[in-house]
Amino acid sequence: MPQTTQRETVRELLDEHGRTFAHEAGIRLQNTPQPLYRLLVLSVLLSTRIRHNIAVDTCRALYEAGMRDARRMAEATWQQRVDALGKGGYRRYDESTSTQLGDGAELLRDKYKGDLRRMREAADGDIDELRRLLREVPGLGPVGADIFLREAQGVWPEAAPYLDAKALQGARRLGLPEDEKALARLMGDGDPAVFAAALVRVALEK
Repeated sequence: MPQTTQRETVRELLDEHGRTFAHEAGIRLQNTPQPLYRLLVLSVLLSTRIRHNIAVDTCRALYEAGMRDARRMAEATWQQRVDALGKGGYRRYDESTSTQLGDGAELLRDKYKGDLRRMREAADGDIDELRRLLREVPGLGPVGADIFLREAQGVWPEAAPYLDAKALQGARRLGLPEDEKALARLMGDGDPAVFAAALVRVALEK
């Protein structure tokens, strides 16, 4: 595909799908503890075999129920978490996910004082190490760690460009290169998190 056509494809992609999943969940992502924690919760929810709109709605439901940071999530009862998960439509995995969210919140509270920026500091710019540390969080496997970094790269620029397997699948469907550097050149000065999320949305389309 000629370069000009690829750039037109990217413009059309961003016009139609140019929003992150965090934005859809009502998260105004900044490099501060609460929005980063909410993104972590969203990443846990999105990484299971459930429709993304249900995960997004459930992330909002947990926030509305007051579970807005690691401390509040850890202090909530198991049943309170189950109830919020159910309200968001996350019923298939509500009991196991309630346990994972509680255990994960306790880990973050105890190891990082509830602040994911401390995890970032511990990784010291090494994205492989950061990915490993993220996977220590209960319920956050390889897919969940990819989701978090894909969305967080807008505020953690050392992770950019972060295009995981799902984003590259979207690129393939559009006839775009499946190479991070080539895709980054096509993106130009745009938001890498928005670009990656748009590619993922294409991959998720039936």
